[in-house]
This record gives sequence, C-alpha cells and structure tokens, in this order.
Amino acid sequence: MNASLNSWVEEIARLTKPDSVHWCTGSDAENSRLIDEMLTTGDLIKLNPKTHPNCYLHRSHPSDVARVEHLTFVCTRNREDAGPNNIWMDPAEAHRKIDALFEGSMRGRTMYVIPYCMGPIESPYSRCGVEITDSPYVVVNMRIMTRMGDAALKRIEREGKFVKGLHSIGDLDPERRFIMHFPEELFIKSVGSGYGGNALLGKKCHALRIASWQARDEGWLAEHMLIMGIQSPEGQTHYIAGAFPSACGKTNLAMLVPPESMPGWKIWTVGDDICWMQIGKDGQLRAINPEAGYFGVVPGTNRKTNKNAYDMIQRDTIFTNVALTADNQPWWEGMESGTPALDWQGKPYSGKGAAAHPNSRFTVSAKQNPIYSSLAEAPDGVPISAILFGGRRREVAPLVYEARNWTHGVLVGAGMASETTAAAVGQMGVVRRDSMAMKPFCGYNFGDYWQHWLSLEGKTSKLPRIFHVNWFRQDKNGKFMWPGFGENLRVLQWIANRCEGKAGATESPIGFVPAPEDLNLAGVDLDKDTLNTLLSVDVGAWRQEIDAISKYLDEFKDRVPAKLRDEQRTVAGRLG
Repeated sequence: MNASLNSWVEEIARLTKPDSVHWCTGSDAENSRLIDEMLTTGDLIKLNPKTHPNCYLHRSHPSDVARVEHLTFVCTRNREDAGPNNIWMDPAEAHRKIDALFEGSMRGRTMYVIPYCMGPIESPYSRCGVEITDSPYVVVNMRIMTRMGDAALKRIEREGKFVKGLHSIGDLDPERRFIMHFPEELFIKSVGSGYGGNALLGKKCHALRIASWQARDEGWLAEHMLIMGIQSPEGQTHYIAGAFPSACGKTNLAMLVPPESMPGWKIWTVGDDICWMQIGKDGQLRAINPEAGYFGVVPGTNRKTNKNAYDMIQRDTIFTNVALTADNQPWWEGMESGTPALDWQGKPYSGKGAAAHPNSRFTVSAKQNPIYSSLAEAPDGVPISAILFGGRRREVAPLVYEARNWTHGVLVGAGMASETTAAAVGQMGVVRRDSMAMKPFCGYNFGDYWQHWLSLEGKTSKLPRIFHVNWFRQDKNGKFMWPGFGENLRVLQWIANRCEGKAGATESPIGFVPAPEDLNLAGVDLDKDTLNTLLSVDVGAWRQEIDAISKYLDEFKDRVPAKLRDEQRTVAGRLG
C-alpha cells in the first residue's frame, strides 16, 4: 500500500530482470520452503539431525569470506562529509558504476523483497528498512537477524519512511564487487558478495553506517556495542554498553558465565554487537539492540570460552564456512571434541592449516540464548550505567581505567586501538586506531562523529560513566596476564560499584585506576606482581600513546572538535 515502495520495487525489477518477484512474509512455511530449495541446490547442507536438529551449513565462495572494507564506499555529495575514515565516491558516479553491474543480474533467479524492522516492532527507537535480494540465504538469515515480514511492512506503511537496500550476489567476481552507501538518500547497494556483512544489509550497512548518519541528524547514537545486564547478589542490575572491534570478545563478554567463586551474580544479554541509544524521557541514555539474532564468529567457541553461545548453537542454527566431521557435525578450531573430515571448502581435511575458516560464523535467534534478557524486546530499551571501550592491546593499556568525565571519555573512545582480526580482509595482528570500534562502520566523518558524541553532554546531566578495558595484556613471553572469560566479571563489578559511588580508585594521568584492593579477587589465581603490572600506567609509554593519538587526530584536520583537541592536550600535560 506504500506507493514509493511499490514503484521502487518495480524499478529494480526492470533493472535486474528477475524471473519472478516474491514479497517475504516471514512465515514458518515460507522459511521452510526456502530451506528446502537451498538443500536441493546445494546452497545448504543439512547437519546431523540427532546432534544438531534443524541446523544447516552454508559454504560461501572462497573469495567471499569476510567484509571487504577496501570495496566499501560512503557516497556523499561533499567528500569531506564522508571523511578520511571512509572510502568516498561521488554519488552519481557510484550509482552509474554499480547499476551497470545490477543490469540483468537477477536473470534466472527470484527477486525477494524483505521488509524488516531493526529493533522491537513497537519501539520508538526502532527504524525500518526493505532489502531487495536474489539470495534465499540472505532471506533466511535476515529472518533470524531482524524482525522481518508482515509486521515490519505494516509499520513501514504507517510511517512511510524506510532505508532502501539493494543486493545481488551477481557473479561473485571480486573485481565486480562493491558495497556502496548513500546516507543522504538512506540507500545501500551491494553487489558481488553473498557474505553476511556484505549481504545482510540490515546489519552493518543499515544498523551502523546508515543509522549513524540518521542518529547524528536525529540526536541519538548508533554504535558497534554489546549491551549486557550485570545483576548483583542483592538483585540490583546495571546495564553496560561496550565497544570492541570484531572478533575481540564482544559476544563472549555479552554472554559471560560468572565464576563459581562469585555466587549470586547473574548476567543478562540484551545484544552482542550493535546498540542504538537515545536519551529517554527520564534523561538517561537508553539502549535497544536493533538485531533479533547473532551473527557470531564461531572458532574458539566452546563450553569454557562461551558456554551460553555454545549451548544455543546446538539447534536451529545456520553455520557458514565451518568444517564437517565424518558424521556431518559442524567442527571448528577450539572444539573440545570431534575430528574434521572435510574443511570449510568441502575438501578432505589433510590436518594442515585451519579446517574451519577463521571468520566462519553462526546465525541464531537471540531468544535461544539461555541468558537472553526479558528486556531485550522492551520498547523503551534499558538504562545504560556505563560505556566500555576496549581493544586487543598487548601492552600500554591497563586492565581497566575510568575516564575523568564525558569529554575525556570521548577522547578515550576516539583514541582506542586494537590489533586487526580475521573479520576483515587484510593483514592480521596490525595495531590500528579504531575509534569507538567504528572505523569500518561510521557512515560519516569521524571529526563530526566525535562532535556528535560531545554534544550529548549538553542534553542531559545523566550520561553514563566511560571506562576502558583491556583483557589482552601480555607478559614478556607472550602469555596473557589476565585470566579473562568469566573472571572479567570482577572488573565489571568494580565498574558497577563505581557507578554507585561504592568503589575506590587511584587517580593517574590517564584516568582513575583501581588499586589491587579495590577489585574482588577472591578465588582467582593471580600473583601480586602480575596484578600490579596489569594495573600499572607506564608514563613513558603513555607519552608515546598520547602523541600517536594527536597524530591520528591530525588526519581529520579542521573537523576535529576544539574541545577534543583541548582534552588531548590536557592529558598530555598530565603525563608531563
């Protein structure tokens, strides 16, 4: 009933020339039919129904296994609006280039029209979109990852506004692969890839790149963050949002299992990857998870590292690019049992190299998480007490420290760095600046983005406290110093207590750091020297760090807010 939606669908059908057009309803029957079709074509492989009921394996093309940041463009009329943190292309040129690849790209295929809602259907914080695709794999994944189908279409018809997404797998030629974003038009175009981050347009493309632009215009935040609830034995729950680059432990932290030595503590997962925050009527920053499922990195997932994730992917899950055992069970590096017979490409496994792709994934409904929060569907979201920034740093960054104030916290987020991971194409293990873990995802100039963060201070007096954490500090032998996993709750407990004014800290040049006695370490095996090192601030190393942050800010020239520059100089002054 939406005239603009109907005319757009007709326009795309004329361009791509599909054999048929199907409007997705999101029904069980539709989903079952699509799965059956993909089993017939070989796009899906049914896994062992006794061990993994209703689970399937999808193998993507070997050239199509991760996000392709070098082929991902932000197309704004003014180049500076995209900023040096994005690859820019003129919108008119971009449309011409990619539309030429869409010409006739769906011949012999069905064109699927997917109406979806990012966030709870009834939430005022949610935003809708429509993805057009020729991939049934995308349809069944979008059904898991979003609120997809008739309910979303009804909201679109009521509001009349939606983000457009056009996707075709094309011929999977890496030379004919582009992911283009037109934030001024609320439009995404992706061709030549079937990989999740490039093809599930509701995820990174809409929920971060386009939504960050929407959020700036409308006065809220769209962030690459987990959302978790931390419930004390006394029954008080604090909600925390945390930004970590991909494959740096967001999912594990969001589904943390408290150690046995901390009885009575509970964790609730609201989201593991994306967080939309708006200032609520109560003046607090309130968050929703726009996603309805998890598209998680599977290698390393086991009962020890992430019991909740491991348990929830034993049924009703789509795996992508994992290995297979002889009896058709999924297998990946980090499994505690089983032997791979076929690698992620379906070839007999020789025992050399990785059997599962390092960026292999699972797609599963969030409701299968044993600690899924009952407030994940709350229209008003959850109140955020603290925001965490963190990365994979072998040295320099202590286990945890708290920013002195909101402006300092924005600098902490802007300057955060991490080692690159397998979630993005390119060299692994290289340290790069990744502001707020949004380097691949911010849809506009980072200088303007930091200014938008700073602007929230003038809108409410109830902003969350900001912290930086680093679970990955290593000793001289390359061994992790902090035990991590469930023991991270000890750091989260200190953070929650700081929010209540109940925990001590020592002021350092970079912020407030807990003294050893401020942390609850009962039951954890950690010697005094290691703990002191974890909490130490090496002033000499931090002088180099703050100088490196200054040079990083220089990349954004006059778009860097003066207030952020002043804060960087203040920290430099504190370091002498």
